[in-house]
Amino acid sequence: MRFIIVTGMSGAGKSTVLRFLEDMGFFCVDNMPPGLIPKFIDLCRVPSNEIENVALGIDIRGGKMFNQLTDVLNEIMNEGRKVEILFLDCKAEVLLKRYKETRRNHPLLAKGERIAQGIMRERELLWDIKNKADYIIDTSHLLTRELRSQLGELILDNKNFESLMISVISFGFKYGIPTDCDLVFDVRFIPNPFYIDELKALTGNDVAVRDYVMKWDESVEFSKKVFDLLQFLIPNYIKEGKNQLVIGIGCTGGKHRSVTLANELYNNLKNASHSVVISHRDIDKDAKK
Repeated sequence: MRFIIVTGMSGAGKSTVLRFLEDMGFFCVDNMPPGLIPKFIDLCRVPSNEIENVALGIDIRGGKMFNQLTDVLNEIMNEGRKVEILFLDCKAEVLLKRYKETRRNHPLLAKGERIAQGIMRERELLWDIKNKADYIIDTSHLLTRELRSQLGELILDNKNFESLMISVISFGFKYGIPTDCDLVFDVRFIPNPFYIDELKALTGNDVAVRDYVMKWDESVEFSKKVFDLLQFLIPNYIKEGKNQLVIGIGCTGGKHRSVTLANELYNNLKNASHSVVISHRDIDKDAKK
């Protein structure tokens, strides 16, 4: 029997994850008081209940009862019972945007406080439980389908899970560098398809543009060297405890060269079994003008 506790930052997607797990055949319970977990585990293990997989959503909505979670987990583990912890993280600026869009208050918000203060306080309270987590997923840049796919790999396919989520972002320098990038690569040295009439209106997602960009030795060598660099960096980032790596690849407009090379890097990382997502921030901006 598999027990997974789903916890993490409020607004990071716990309800969505529980829905996905339910679709995967898990018996899901949300907002259970931590003190009830041991008895609930015993109940689920009664043979007549025929429950194979369980996911419990637990977070700071439980108020002071949430503080019992660490002690309860220690008690369960000392008894030799296996419980996995899935921690959902998210950048503060993304959480703030989500709260503003839904017009909901943060659960820890005191009267007269700003949402950002509640987010900061919650992150401090969750520090210990995050350090105990078996899996950490940062949902800051994940689309819903990408989150579902990653959960499928983790839960159903039993793939080895690294607690480092890699985000590859293509962008255009004329629209500014993404503020959350850890590494930025400039590919404006590669010949620009923008000046080829039949390629101008296309993007790096089109085969013709991809073939044009990758026909240059510089493009092939760049792709190889960046991947080799990341193969060295990633294990060291994981060892250091980093849980998210954002890689920006930029060209002038973010439509041709950066998209092509971001796709190349994404495919190389995915084929190497890393946890990776991709987005093309500026791919449609010229078309909207």
